[in-house]
Amino acid sequence: MNFPFYIARRYLKSVSKNNAINIINRIASVGIITGSAALFIVLSVFSGLVDFSLSFSNTLDPDIKTEAISGKSFFISPKQQAELQRVNGVCAFSKVIEERVLFVFDQKSEFTYIKGVDSLFNNVSTVQKSVVDGGWLEPESNEAVIGYGIYEKLSVGVGEMTRPLEIYAPKPGKGIIENPEEAFRKTAVVPVGVYMISEELDSKYVFTDFSVASELLGYQPNQVSAIELKLCDGANEAAVIASVQKIFGNKLLIRNRAQLNDSLYKMLRTENLAIYLIFTLVIILILFAFSGAIIMMVLDKKANLKTLYNLGAEVRDLRKIFLLQGTLLCVIGGTIGISIGSAVVLLQQHYKWVMITETLAYPVVFSITNILIVLGTIVSLGFLASLIASGRVSKKLLEQ
Repeated sequence: MNFPFYIARRYLKSVSKNNAINIINRIASVGIITGSAALFIVLSVFSGLVDFSLSFSNTLDPDIKTEAISGKSFFISPKQQAELQRVNGVCAFSKVIEERVLFVFDQKSEFTYIKGVDSLFNNVSTVQKSVVDGGWLEPESNEAVIGYGIYEKLSVGVGEMTRPLEIYAPKPGKGIIENPEEAFRKTAVVPVGVYMISEELDSKYVFTDFSVASELLGYQPNQVSAIELKLCDGANEAAVIASVQKIFGNKLLIRNRAQLNDSLYKMLRTENLAIYLIFTLVIILILFAFSGAIIMMVLDKKANLKTLYNLGAEVRDLRKIFLLQGTLLCVIGGTIGISIGSAVVLLQQHYKWVMITETLAYPVVFSITNILIVLGTIVSLGFLASLIASGRVSKKLLEQ
């Protein structure tokens, strides 16, 4: 067995005759365990909050969305649709039309997006599960599903056939408008459902049938604003995007879910990094005490070190003893702390002890990535602290 490692293990289990040193060692050990447990719990909580925040946008956003690089629309041929169906990893796709238009109801108006969807849209999106009043669209109908925000702003009645929701879209063209009525295309739809996701998203879209939006905007057959794709489980996203680009000749902008919400993802990543750095700073402060404990151990074992030195042990080997002792202590303490943190996280997931509301538990996510981050942080910082403290072992100290 490696000589420094053997001695380090013995020192790790030994108890000093000096009770003060034992107390300092216990405090340092408890600090490492507490710090690693706290860091793991905080990262797990934030991971839960991230998933919870993204769940709202994920309801509306597809796995992959294709849009025109220039302009608001593009054409998809029957051949391209057939090729999309054969792409490995694509479970379903839907043609949609999106445009910002004016909605009017009972002399109240609101600008927002109309989203015309085809009969395959429910295979791509789960927004229909967010309908809290009424139902979803019937194919080839003049029906609409509105967000709760639009429902409140316009005071729209759901299912009222005699009071439809009017939609106005400007006609393309140039020149002076002589008759305002000729400047807009107009249609009317009957709201049959209200969806509720979040305060921001509840005012984003009014869903209609694809044909309604196409006729309102004057689109030609096979003209769309976007194609939304749902990936199969385990699909290679990069390979799917490359295949779709090949089908359309690299003429479309293709974005995944993260790219569709780039600013949101950046904000969440920045917040996650800030929280990690704050708690890492706390762990660094704890390891100052840990470093002091190792120095106290060096002084306590000075007589033993002199004996080993006189027997032929080199100074670097004696330093390695305390370097390994400190690193082992961090590994053991970090493992215990992560185990405690994991138990807290798993119990919260199962028993929902901490609640945000009466029906919503505080979200937490148990992640192997978080375990590796915490263990890596504790061990690397502990190794550095041990390296600094073990430097106290010197030839001068041993010859005193």
